[in-house]
Amino acid sequence: MPMISVSMFPGRTAEQKQALVREVTDAFVRTCGGNAEGVWVTINEIPAEHWAAGGTLFSER
Repeated sequence: MPMISVSMFPGRTAEQKQALVREVTDAFVRTCGGNAEGVWVTINEIPAEHWAAGGTLFSER
């Protein structure tokens, strides 16, 4: 069973998250085969003060 992890900033609605997991699941099944019930997706919401790129926290940008 594949496990797909998505990391993003908080702030999306439940409806947006549902659409995201549906699209990710469908893309996996379309590309790699299998069935949707066997695809697991986790969403990790990471606050901007816990995420950085280029040495700068996103909360400081």
